[in-house]
Amino acid sequence: MQRDYYYQYFHLERNNWWFQVRFEIIKQTIQRYVFNGTPLKILNIGVATGAGSDMLSVFGNVVSSEYDEETCRFLKYELKIDVIQASVTALPFADNTFDLVCAFDVIEHVEDDLQAYTEMKRVCKKGGKIAVTVPAFLMMWSGHDVINHHFRRYKREGILKLLSHHHLKSKYSSYFNTILFLPVLLIRLAKNALGKNEIPQSDFQTNTSPLINKTLKAIFSVELFLLKLMSLPFGVSYFNISEKVD
Repeated sequence: MQRDYYYQYFHLERNNWWFQVRFEIIKQTIQRYVFNGTPLKILNIGVATGAGSDMLSVFGNVVSSEYDEETCRFLKYELKIDVIQASVTALPFADNTFDLVCAFDVIEHVEDDLQAYTEMKRVCKKGGKIAVTVPAFLMMWSGHDVINHHFRRYKREGILKLLSHHHLKSKYSSYFNTILFLPVLLIRLAKNALGKNEIPQSDFQTNTSPLINKTLKAIFSVELFLLKLMSLPFGVSYFNISEKVD
């Protein structure tokens, strides 16, 4: 993530429609498929400005890790959030430590996603869960992926292949941000066609008008209900929860 863009994240994670509903989807799904009332020991990898760790804290004790050194300083000294500097491909924790290992929009940032899953499985307890969200579908590739230093976007099959390699059992699998998929795709394709030589820009803007933000949040929030009923067949993002069985 580019440094000037990073500092917008504190505001975005707490106020932008996409982040707000995404965290609600993650929370709802963990409540349903992972949490049984007993406090969990949780590892949250790639914490950005900490909103995800705040959300996870309702389920137990959260250990936060972040790869970028400057981000860690910001978390520690500006936000007063305890964080351990570490890469998802080399986690500094003992085997079988955590009940739940989370990497929300993280593994697309590392070249070796196979090793990322190796490490997440290693630090997860037997019977524990690994929760991962990723951006979906290569056709969605745009300046948003470039500025965020993504190596790839995923289909469901790509994640399931990683799980199979590591003998992880998929417990939950669904795309999300489905209702807005077509508008987002068309906007990104148009930007790619018309602005190939422009400086890459993120889809997330801190100056989104309150009315637009509220409207998009209301539309996206419909999926909180839909995801209680079904697994969605496509979307801008994909969510998987797997179980360590050996």
